[in-house]
Amino acid sequence: MAKKKSGFVYSTNPNAGWEDDQEQEFDSVENSEQKLYVSIDRKNRGGKEVTLIEGFKGPEDELKDLGKTLKSKCGVGGSAKAGEIIIQGNFRDKIMVLLKEMGFQVVRKGG
Repeated sequence: MAKKKSGFVYSTNPNAGWEDDQEQEFDSVENSEQKLYVSIDRKNRGGKEVTLIEGFKGPEDELKDLGKTLKSKCGVGGSAKAGEIIIQGNFRDKIMVLLKEMGFQVVRKGG
């Protein structure tokens, strides 16, 4: 019979706090207050280009919504997780225009 772990850790430190294993959830941040970095990435992708958008601060569902909007405007696939959006193909200039129209501060990263 396997022993069940209780999940408790005891500490003699009087200032020890409870840490949650889940990722920290961010509050919504206005688009105009966010600076997004847009670049082209080819590393570890079999030579294929992707457009990488980094620096998003906000809830995961807002990140996924933004990723979905950008993917549909470009007509391609991609993913959105961990504060970054990956769009298949080289759409850096188009995405920079779209993000500026949405009110984001946009910085072109890389060559």
